[in-house]
Amino acid sequence: MLNAENRHFLFLQGPHGPFFGRLGRMLQAAGCQVWRVGFNRGDEFFWSDRDSYIPFHGHPEDWPETLEALLAAHGITDLVLYGDTRPIHAQAVARARARGVTVHVFEEGYLRPYWVTYERGGSNGHSRLMRMPLPRMRKALENCDIDQPDPPGHWGDMREHVFYGALYHAFVLLANRRYRNFRPHRDLTVRQEFKLYLRRLWAMPLISLQRRVAQWRIRSAGYPYHVVLLQLAHDSSFRSHSNYNGMEEFLETCFEGFAAGAPRHHHLVFKAHPLDDGRVPLRRMVRRLAQRHGVADRVHFLPGGKLAALLNHARSAVTVNSTAGQQVLWRGIPLRTFGAAVYAKPEFVSDQPLAEFFARPRRPDSRAYRDYRHFLLETSQLPGGFYSVRGRRMLLRQVVDMMLAPEDPYEALERGNAAPRQQLRLVQAGRGQ
Repeated sequence: MLNAENRHFLFLQGPHGPFFGRLGRMLQAAGCQVWRVGFNRGDEFFWSDRDSYIPFHGHPEDWPETLEALLAAHGITDLVLYGDTRPIHAQAVARARARGVTVHVFEEGYLRPYWVTYERGGSNGHSRLMRMPLPRMRKALENCDIDQPDPPGHWGDMREHVFYGALYHAFVLLANRRYRNFRPHRDLTVRQEFKLYLRRLWAMPLISLQRRVAQWRIRSAGYPYHVVLLQLAHDSSFRSHSNYNGMEEFLETCFEGFAAGAPRHHHLVFKAHPLDDGRVPLRRMVRRLAQRHGVADRVHFLPGGKLAALLNHARSAVTVNSTAGQQVLWRGIPLRTFGAAVYAKPEFVSDQPLAEFFARPRRPDSRAYRDYRHFLLETSQLPGGFYSVRGRRMLLRQVVDMMLAPEDPYEALERGNAAPRQQLRLVQAGRGQ
């Protein structure tokens, strides 16, 4: 049986910032051997241990062979990565599984912003949650009896998130000479990404003002409204776990359903993702499609911001597979999804045709959703965050022991071996980030 002393961890790309570096040092302190593969100068900067750092200077097509050599040479038992859909990670996961290597996947929290996601094998559309029915979750919860907190009403450490993203891309743009063959996993160049991050930082005050004005208009008008939860067009969940080729296709679906089914006095609010950087002209798309469908006077665009206040008076919500859908369900609001989502269970997510949904949305089974949410909080959702000092500190208190445990979070709860969780009381006390 493996113990800490004979566990060999290989880290690939992580969230922007120092989290993976801190996690690696704590695993080393536990007695594990740890290595990190870096694909650009940003990866290298945030990994302080030079002895365990392995730069990859090859072409993308050289990566699978290089990975196989690393897995064999270092006797790798565990692979650690952030998100499992970017090409270098998808290839690594496939080869790790073939060798019996445990794959540890981190993602943004399914219950944001006070939690992050830790799973084994895959996340989002590749998560074990996709194949796990609600009755099985309820059975695993039979010995758990802890009150659940309300969902937080703000993003948490968004400023740190944007800052580390800008810093990371600055290193890749300005100091990447040793990694000439690096290719980003997104469609934009590194220079374009860096400019977008800088523009986002500079424009935050203006965006905040625009958001407050839009929120005031929505609140003061007094009309019934439905909310469309937009995602980042380059987000892995949108690209890999839906059938849409682009955001405009999803917007067209929403407008067709709203124009055909919603009562004429109802309005539609499109809410952008808090980290939307303008690479897709969403506001312009929404305005054009609203005019085309004859509903321009009933459509509104909200540039990010807090979701809680907007949902408090919403009749329903629509999304592809945004994690914000969980805040919708927590409030008992009808929800329609159009992509693979870990929370898209038949007990609480509608499968109505969209026109019918806007006309007579079917309410979720709130008791069923509370059981589902409770299961997540007892398993894969860990309190803390990747980007703020306080969030990382809270996350590291639990995640290392979970990574070293023989069972994944879901198995541990089902078998009665899950460690006591402190997150609920901490968040209820107002110390979640």
